[in-house]
Amino acid sequence: MNKITLIIPIYNEEQHLLKFITKLDTLELQLEKELIFIDDNSTDTSYSILNNFNFKSKVIIFHQSINQGKGSAIRLGIEKASGDIIGIQDADFEYDMSDIPNLIQPILDDKADIVYGSRFMKGNHQVHRTFHFLINYFLTLMSNLFSGIYLSDMETCYKFFKKDIIKNIELKSNRFGFEPEVTAKIARLKIRIMEVPISYYPRNYLEGKKISWKDGIAAIKHILFFNIIYSKGTFFKKEIPDDFLPKDRNWL
Repeated sequence: MNKITLIIPIYNEEQHLLKFITKLDTLELQLEKELIFIDDNSTDTSYSILNNFNFKSKVIIFHQSINQGKGSAIRLGIEKASGDIIGIQDADFEYDMSDIPNLIQPILDDKADIVYGSRFMKGNHQVHRTFHFLINYFLTLMSNLFSGIYLSDMETCYKFFKKDIIKNIELKSNRFGFEPEVTAKIARLKIRIMEVPISYYPRNYLEGKKISWKDGIAAIKHILFFNIIYSKGTFFKKEIPDDFLPKDRNWL
């Protein structure tokens, strides 16, 4: 493995975007890094900030002419990514990008195929906002019950995948449905999933937080849909390596 791709959806992040991309551009990782920014039709100067920044890293910038949501941006990023490891990075400082080396190390050591960064494992002592903590806890518990895999933080942004896995999953969701959808689908595979503790510094709506209670309701619907209703649908592309498929494939 010699390259990691970070996919960064952007929507109206001008308040802190310059500081964020400056830090991300200089972030040192074990692998060469590729940054893919997808501006989801921002109505502020975010797209201009991206285009006028003198990146030292390899960078690809896309602009969606219609706002389609985080899930749509992630799908485009996955399609264009060339890294051996592909991960998701929010364009803010809620997550500490200095955690990324620890998150990708299990994949580099061939101890995991997918790594989730957990905000709720014992190694993390950050104080969370009560409402969002309870919602995330409930959604994770519900996802665990229906997917059959135990996670402490299904809704985490930090998810890192071997490219042969994530590039061959058929993703459908827009907005914030990516988290429960991809979790439901990887649960069908014969893969090694690991969680690693991460730091978390929650921002409020005045600071630009976009997820709301409506997205929590939508997440419940996505959990039920992709684990039960759509359980016989097309989850994977035919190119997915056989090594990741279980012997009994009648239910894939």
